[in-house]
Amino acid sequence: MTLDLLIITEGDLALLRKLPPHDELQTELDRAIVVSSEAVPADVVTMNSRVHYVDETTGERRLVKIVYPAEADAAEGKVSVLAPVGAALLGLSIGQAIEWVFPDGTRRRLRVEDVDDQPESAGRPVALEP
Repeated sequence: MTLDLLIITEGDLALLRKLPPHDELQTELDRAIVVSSEAVPADVVTMNSRVHYVDETTGERRLVKIVYPAEADAAEGKVSVLAPVGAALLGLSIGQAIEWVFPDGTRRRLRVEDVDDQPESAGRPVALEP
């Protein structure tokens, strides 16, 4: 993990706190700066963002959408926020990278290359109450 700045919206944080406990995600949420949906920069990965990232360890590039567990669908590129990649990318901005230990014990470095679609910048922020 890294000590770089993470940004989470108030709406995302409220909904993420309702998920089952997840140590890695909780650690990231605890160190994040919480902002309103209106204040989040357009280059930050929020819930339901589509993000291009590169695994600098393997060189693999992917486009994924960070979603809540019930919406996850690998065939559609929808990655749960509770999955290693989802938890690692949430809150990062374009150009930021994070080192993350995966369940198989490997350490990878993931870097955000682009945020294609961020709900807040597209005028679709998450409500504080579902």
